[in-house]
Amino acid sequence: MTSKNNNSDEALDVVLIGAGIMSATLGALLKELQPDLSIEIFERLDIAAAESSDAWNNAGTGHSAFCELNYTPQLPDGSVEISKAIAIAESFEVSKQFWSYLVQKRNDVSPEAFIKSTPHMSFVWGEKNVDYLHKRFTRLQESHLFNGMVYSEDTQLLSEWMPLVMEGRNPEEKVAATRMDLGTDVNFGALTRIMFEDLQNDQNVSIHFNHEVRKLKKKDGFWKIKVKDLTTGEKRVVRAKFVFIGAGGGSLPLLEKAAIPEGKGFGGFPVSGQWLKCVNPEIIERHNAKVYGKAAVGSPPMSVPHLDTRMIDGKKALLFGPYAGFSTRFLKNGSLLDLPLSIKPNNVFPMISAGLANIPLTKYLIDQVRQSPEDRLVALRDYLPNAKMEDWELETAGQRVQVIKKDPKHGGVLEFGTEVVSAADGSIAALLGASPGASTAVSIMLTLLERCYPEQLKSDEWQEKLKQMIPSFGESLSENAELSENIRIQTAEVLQLEVAV
Repeated sequence: MTSKNNNSDEALDVVLIGAGIMSATLGALLKELQPDLSIEIFERLDIAAAESSDAWNNAGTGHSAFCELNYTPQLPDGSVEISKAIAIAESFEVSKQFWSYLVQKRNDVSPEAFIKSTPHMSFVWGEKNVDYLHKRFTRLQESHLFNGMVYSEDTQLLSEWMPLVMEGRNPEEKVAATRMDLGTDVNFGALTRIMFEDLQNDQNVSIHFNHEVRKLKKKDGFWKIKVKDLTTGEKRVVRAKFVFIGAGGGSLPLLEKAAIPEGKGFGGFPVSGQWLKCVNPEIIERHNAKVYGKAAVGSPPMSVPHLDTRMIDGKKALLFGPYAGFSTRFLKNGSLLDLPLSIKPNNVFPMISAGLANIPLTKYLIDQVRQSPEDRLVALRDYLPNAKMEDWELETAGQRVQVIKKDPKHGGVLEFGTEVVSAADGSIAALLGASPGASTAVSIMLTLLERCYPEQLKSDEWQEKLKQMIPSFGESLSENAELSENIRIQTAEVLQLEVAV
């Protein structure tokens, strides 16, 4: 991609900070809704989607709540809560609609470049976990969004579903799994770059790589953004009517620099990760699914272990993990000073409170950092009993910065999710947090438009365009089974995916 320069003193309509999936999604939506908008995008690295959106960094490839057990917690009374799973499944269907629109608009893009049907499975062992999985399956059958899910405790059938997982396992061990053939594998790095390529073709859009935003300040009704070209050292100031901070782990420090009242009290807790990457082609070829298990007690939700088939750069890959860890960096390419520099007078109490309440989590992360290769192999063998060390190598994953926010009861709480923080006047917004993140990017950005472009969103032009891009816009897929089924059939045809039978 090349970048165009906007030398005009006139204020830009939009500045997007960070070239990841969130900025790409917002930029694509805004350009469709109002084609004459002037947009500049600033990214501190030399390519798009190099941090959390990159396939090797992203733990969430097609999160649709089909197999992720952390979205369906078991309550103290033994029941299983499924409201979050329903919300995520619905949001993923919204994302698929928008991606279908983009594919139809650009007939030179094959959907296989970023999305592919891949079965989603949950797998557990032990009587207590099997009981939980059956309860989860039964509850999910209450929602048509999970039509097509199959449950089994039959080891012969499970061996057909996932042979590598079952080979070498104790035949007396009680096991169970669910399977959803409607699952997908999404390469969000590839998808992000496709959207930016489309934006780049617009004469009113400029993308600047190796550019770091240093300061943000509201003055005379506009945002003044100080940017440094990391290649030349040149600094310049641009003015914008609206700013979106979609810089992943780098969003919190920029939100603090913006100094809006709504951003006070937020902190961040960084969690790093690693994968075991299979290097044996024969093993890679024999597994074709995303198999998720239960997280270890005290582990963060993004550390739910899974044996994960992926398509990366046109090649089939197999990953296991992620193994969690702790780093004070907010970005994979960040600084060790990121965490200490983020501590401010307005968030120090929430951060201390959240830290004291999550000492077991901190201990867990430190223990993960200290793991030996043999320790990681033991964890892998829970899912692949015959795993051999020589077939796997360690790969560093991306950084996740979990949200810490003020809480009137506890002082501060650590949240595992995403949070849109926006100014009262709608002139600036930031996205904090992580999972399920990328998979629900379209729904998140629609929420942002409601906050920051409320009048435009009410207009007939925007409403009509949104219905073109997202046919279910304004309606509930979780409450309308017929609409949900029709939408799935339509998007499956465009994106060349499995359909429910």
